[in-house]
Amino acid sequence: MGHNIRMRKVLIGVLAAAVAVAVIVTGAIGVDYGTSIYAEYRLSSNVRKVANLGSDPFVAIVAFPFIPQAMRDHYSQLEIKANAIDHAMVGKATLEATMYSIDLTYASWLIRPDAKLPVGKLESRIIIDSMHLGRYMGVSDLMVEAPPKETNTATGGVTASGISGSRGLVFSGTPKSANFDHRVSVSADLSIAPDEQATLVITPTDILTGPDTANQAVPDDKRDAVLHAFSARLPNQRLPFALAPQTVGARGSDVIIEGIAYGVTVTLDGFKQS
Repeated sequence: MGHNIRMRKVLIGVLAAAVAVAVIVTGAIGVDYGTSIYAEYRLSSNVRKVANLGSDPFVAIVAFPFIPQAMRDHYSQLEIKANAIDHAMVGKATLEATMYSIDLTYASWLIRPDAKLPVGKLESRIIIDSMHLGRYMGVSDLMVEAPPKETNTATGGVTASGISGSRGLVFSGTPKSANFDHRVSVSADLSIAPDEQATLVITPTDILTGPDTANQAVPDDKRDAVLHAFSARLPNQRLPFALAPQTVGARGSDVIIEGIAYGVTVTLDGFKQS
């Protein structure tokens, strides 16, 4: 019996120690998480103010544990996303920026509004949904889809961020400007104008029929007019932090313009360019 009592005491002691450790670890994780949330809140507020946004953008500091990175003045990854921003030509768009290897030496862990941020790699995007793009083009029921051959890939596209290729996208809608009141599908290519890097060019190339299309034939005398209804140029599509666009394509039903740069220094007021 004495042996059992001693064993019970040992087990109770071990359990108490384990509970104490768990409480300490949980508390430390809670402090770390709370500190990261505060840093994200402050950064979101600063971006809204200096970039003249209508509301606080979504901000994520991808760092765990957070506090050691903050103490080293270095974040591994930082994401900023602003939805439904007033934007040139199309009315509303989403702006995104993803930074990697951010040097906080000149910024502090809370990233001051006027701080300079050396960044190892920077990705920035303009995302235009089908509804706003269709309004601009005069095709009110527009739907954009990635090229059929890419819709079943693991990422949903050909880039790391899931953006499709720029050729052979499927644009579907009713081209009323062509005096054609049936929903049709066309194959379209996206590009950046060679004479103006901030201009997105949409070039329709063919009428599409068959599975996964509107499956609507177009008479020969209407063909050119219908294709022309799906052509467009969108100037003033300036990427966050003034990056040069390198990739255009689709993700879901959105058209995306993306740029990538390495070894750049940015300030928060450059997030919104137009």
